[in-house]
Amino acid sequence: MLDQDATTPSSMSNASRRSFLSMAAVAGVASISPLRMLAQAAPADFRTTSRAAAAKTPIRVTQLAGNIHLLQGYGGNMAVQTGPDGKVLIDSSYMSAAPRILAALDAISKDPAATLINSHWHVDHVDGNQPMHEAGFRILAHSKTRERLMTPQSIALLHVSLPAYPAPAWPVTTFDQSLTLWRNGDQITLAHYAPAHTDTDIYIHFPHANVLHVADIWFNGVYPLIDESSGGNIDGMITASAHALTLADAQTKIIPGHGPLGTRAQLVEYHAMLSTVRDRVAALKKSGLTEAEVVARKPTASLDAKWGKGGMTPDVFTGIVYRTVRV
Repeated sequence: MLDQDATTPSSMSNASRRSFLSMAAVAGVASISPLRMLAQAAPADFRTTSRAAAAKTPIRVTQLAGNIHLLQGYGGNMAVQTGPDGKVLIDSSYMSAAPRILAALDAISKDPAATLINSHWHVDHVDGNQPMHEAGFRILAHSKTRERLMTPQSIALLHVSLPAYPAPAWPVTTFDQSLTLWRNGDQITLAHYAPAHTDTDIYIHFPHANVLHVADIWFNGVYPLIDESSGGNIDGMITASAHALTLADAQTKIIPGHGPLGTRAQLVEYHAMLSTVRDRVAALKKSGLTEAEVVARKPTASLDAKWGKGGMTPDVFTGIVYRTVRV
């Protein structure tokens, strides 16, 4: 838990930072259980430590609908569509996980590699880009994802700095607003959210199969990470989750960026939680209270039993909402 005067990224205590680095929002396993390895990692060793853990983590495969499978390991949730037009893979986890991912893909089908879609720029979703490119995938993403992978980046909240990726990891096809692909008997719709988790977020929708990958605008079951350094903000998260709900029905299989496969009903609950926290914090901020004073008021207290079990502590989440909410 953060001290009352330690609610900004620059003033986060070392203990809080180590605890926060352990969050499954970063680790991305399906259970959302905190990974103790990251709790001991210095920020400078973040990617090295994560790669070491990813190399040891099995890939769990779940068939969602016909030719679409969910893949879950140490990074963000992945998905693959298979068929004669070639495999379409969503996200690449960490580069050290590539052998396991490629083996899992080969076990699903012998279709050739075709397209790798990056849902956003974060390391746990794109670090495997280069080995996937070398395996035959052409990388597709929002234009801002390419820009961020080409240049050094940081996540201030985690005190993490990351170097630019080499050219083989960069998307070779980009879009700004939306893009439609026709692959393997289904339409694949990609569209950009306004800044939410980051400024690079997209969703990937398979309407015929009724599968929707919403990526990191949804951390299923816990308070989410919102990356202020990349333009993320609470209002954008609420808008993005509301739009995702318009694409889903009761039968839609919704893939969150982190956590177990979800349903529309669960996403409704998550959206309501975000809206409730935003409204409570905005009211306190508008009344003139400082961030530390709002955190001390515990505006998430009635929600913490359900949503506060991940690595994102209620106090840290409240601070993010305070700093990014529009009043």
